[in-house]
Amino acid sequence: MTRPDNDLEVLGLISTQYASETHAPTGAGIDKSYLGAVALAHENGNFDRVLIGYHSSSPDGFQVAAYAATKTTRLKFLLAHRPGFVAPTLAARQLSTLDQFSDGRLAVHIITGGSDDEQARDGDFLSKEQRYARTDDYLDVLKKTWTSTVPFDHQGPYYTVKDSFSAVKPAQKPHLPIFFGGASDDAIRVAGKHADVYALFGETLAGVGETLAKVRAAAALHGRQDRIGFSLSLRPILGRTEEEAWNRAQRILLEAKALKERGTVSLFRPAKNESTGSQRLQQTAAGGAIRDKRLWTEIAKLTGAQGNSTSLVGTPEQVVDALLDYYDLGVNKFLFRGFDPLEDAIDYGRNLLPLLRESVAKRERPRIAAIG
Repeated sequence: MTRPDNDLEVLGLISTQYASETHAPTGAGIDKSYLGAVALAHENGNFDRVLIGYHSSSPDGFQVAAYAATKTTRLKFLLAHRPGFVAPTLAARQLSTLDQFSDGRLAVHIITGGSDDEQARDGDFLSKEQRYARTDDYLDVLKKTWTSTVPFDHQGPYYTVKDSFSAVKPAQKPHLPIFFGGASDDAIRVAGKHADVYALFGETLAGVGETLAKVRAAAALHGRQDRIGFSLSLRPILGRTEEEAWNRAQRILLEAKALKERGTVSLFRPAKNESTGSQRLQQTAAGGAIRDKRLWTEIAKLTGAQGNSTSLVGTPEQVVDALLDYYDLGVNKFLFRGFDPLEDAIDYGRNLLPLLRESVAKRERPRIAAIG
């Protein structure tokens, strides 16, 4: 299988509060000490990159990334960004500026939005189909702004600009890496045209294989089938023994149920979610609590799969064995997020990431030797 040049990459997630399905947020919405600590934990744990998420009620991700960049030196950032709320020419300059100040450590994660209710909170009332059409047009303008050496005009279905030019360009060439989320047919069509990395949730091997095939087919229409990478998001639950790991998973489930009963975590709020990715996770959960070797779906079932919520449970060796099955399908980036966010990031850095990188290197040696 042909892989993109930017092969294995391990991502984490940082936020401005210590919170998860098992930890209710407390205090102010922004805890600078925690943000700095969790960013450094990922850098010291040798994560390649961290995601900064987006929600209609969350702090501004651009400023979160800028602050975290001042606290780190090597860690890269993946900034979630929803098209449609600022002009693409302005977004291009903002992203370029941040890439320059962070010394080329920025990537952008384009999320079009899977919930009509969530979009409406920021004043967006387009249909899901219209949103993806707008995203397509938005990315055309974004990339032109990043790469054009002379002023350009653009007239599309959603954006028209005349004599547009940006004096600030990304530090990375030809432009920032573009990650892309969304599992609907419209999303996959746009991803095939624009994405450097297509991101998906932790489904079964069969489900992931099906999606990867669709994305590659969409990319092939633009001659890009060998230029797109794939990122898979999971919530590893580790133990020194398999029994210890499964016991911890059960404790996590009990703690999450307790918080749900108290209604203290936003993930448990009833909401209409039209996200195809979340619907696919719910279907995965409906197939059983444990899928494939050790894909655990109970938190996805409990939360209605409102986000990355499936786990691989076991010893580090067992979890890596399961991850390699996804790697063999073509997944070359993994995003890990724990239920104890800071402690798990440290644990992953010590016990999971080195083993995963070593195992992938062993997998790649025969291929590299054959090419050489």
